[in-house]
Amino acid sequence: MIRPEPEIILHLFLPERNALLELLSSLTPDDWTTPTVCSGWSVKDVSCHLLGNDIGILKNRDESPHNNDMIWEDLVAFINRSNYLWVEAGRRISPPVLIDFLRLTGEQTIEYFNSRELYSMGRAVNWAGTEPAPVWLDIAREFTERWVHQQHIRDAVNLPDLKEPAFLSPVLNIFTRALPHTFKDVQAEEGTSIQLDISGSAGGQWFVVKSEKKWELFKSIPSSPDSTITLDQDTAWRLFTKGISKEQGLARCDVFGDSDLGLKVLDTVSIIA
Repeated sequence: MIRPEPEIILHLFLPERNALLELLSSLTPDDWTTPTVCSGWSVKDVSCHLLGNDIGILKNRDESPHNNDMIWEDLVAFINRSNYLWVEAGRRISPPVLIDFLRLTGEQTIEYFNSRELYSMGRAVNWAGTEPAPVWLDIAREFTERWVHQQHIRDAVNLPDLKEPAFLSPVLNIFTRALPHTFKDVQAEEGTSIQLDISGSAGGQWFVVKSEKKWELFKSIPSSPDSTITLDQDTAWRLFTKGISKEQGLARCDVFGDSDLGLKVLDTVSIIA
């Protein structure tokens, strides 16, 4: 069985941020106030959230971050509260100044990411598990945060998506790291396996397999899976980030074999809040 390789995406941060700055610079005054899929947030609010995310990263660069041992529900509530306060304050920033800030913080966060030891152990990536995670996965999570919110802005103002395989393929690879955590409470015999097929130019195949003590992620296995679920790439990233409901995902998927096992994939969440 072949495990997925680490997803090293440092080279994608600069083109993603450049695309964001170009996008924001093209917006009309009405565009900035357009609602997004993020409940209660306009295009400007999402942009302020991205700036707040950068500021938080740079705070961790400059100060020792606190250990985060909150349970999932408390962590979600804390992040939602922090996001709300930051966006409320950010609404006082004019769009041109906001773009300038995002250019500055983008440069500094990218420099910081490039300075880190990718294979050392860092903080947990909570949607992938509660144990410390390698730094490369934490950085990859930060990239998906930026990419997803840029998609929210692009959707809101009806501009072309940033879904070239060079971007979306690693995003999907990162999101599937949540699969073992999704299945953590599912009881099954050792060797039980579920195949996830994501169709499209950025898609691929992933397998979650029950070992003696836990579920694990693989890119290939030698035996036939007990269940296979197929999703198209647009459905997959939206489902995993709560951009569409589980019911909507159910209407867009096909399941073969053990349907209970296959449909559990639709519970995958690859964001915190």
